[in-house]
Amino acid sequence: MGAAMKECIMGIDPGLSTTGYGFIRSDGQNSEWIAHGDINTSAKDAIEKRLGHIFKTTQELLAQYQPDVVAIEDVFLAASPAIAIKLGHARSAVICATVDRNVRVFSYSAKQIKRAVVGRGGADKEQVAYMVERLLNILGKKRSHDATDALAAALCHAHSQIAKIATERKSA
Repeated sequence: MGAAMKECIMGIDPGLSTTGYGFIRSDGQNSEWIAHGDINTSAKDAIEKRLGHIFKTTQELLAQYQPDVVAIEDVFLAASPAIAIKLGHARSAVICATVDRNVRVFSYSAKQIKRAVVGRGGADKEQVAYMVERLLNILGKKRSHDATDALAAALCHAHSQIAKIATERKSA
């Protein structure tokens, strides 16, 4: 990814009730907002139906925006094993949809994402949202914390790729 070449990055914050998504175009230094939103499922529905909805909607978004890569948040140590398993299911539905479309997937921990966007791994959701707004110049655009976290995952990927290129150049 050169300085003039911008890639389309889809960020995902997986969740069974709400999976946030966001699309940016970035060369690693300059990033532009494309779109964001949520994939919502109903707790009244069977888990299979909910996962199918996440899978299908992810595929529709991939077809619509045609990202070069997907950056997804890793499952974190949740309050309970049941929550972690549900997050893992939602994450797997997104990954399967992505792989089915032949798009590369990159995983980042919540700490990596927060560090890339805010500068420290212990940032809260409000701090992440504030920095995402500024970095992408999306003040006043309606969004959930899930969508903001997804945009943060996309920014994390963009920043990590430019850092990787710089490291490779230094060692060459």
